[in-house]
Amino acid sequence: GSLREARRQGSRVSSELYQAELVARARAAFGKGRLPDAAASITVDNPLCGDRVTLDLTRSGDRVAAIGHEVKGCLLCEAAAATIAAFAHGKTPRELRDMQRAATALMKEGTAPSEAFSGLAVFTPVHNAKSRRDCVLLPFEALEKALQAAF
Repeated sequence: GSLREARRQGSRVSSELYQAELVARARAAFGKGRLPDAAASITVDNPLCGDRVTLDLTRSGDRVAAIGHEVKGCLLCEAAAATIAAFAHGKTPRELRDMQRAATALMKEGTAPSEAFSGLAVFTPVHNAKSRRDCVLLPFEALEKALQAAF
């Protein structure tokens, strides 16, 4: 997942993808770790790149209490999982699905996220690297499956 590793492998991925904010978010790893009392635990894989995300979700009434995650993947996947975990506390499934739609629109169409989802803006350069979009979207796929299982 490091920039040096990407360059060594001859990757044409722009260094913009690994801008300081993205690296900091991935390293901060908000929500990293499993939640033992999860209402849902989902694991999704990207067979093309080998990324794997396990996402745990706990709930409090009709809201998400916490998201925990374990990511075996690249920096983009780690940063996306941390972004979800940081945003999720106290949110409804609808709010989280709105965030997922905003992330998908950003990755697929390049649509800038609304103010409500400004935390997604860090992923804007990834839109231009089609092969890396799924790295960002994989944790959101896990989120959707966890919401379906828990609510």
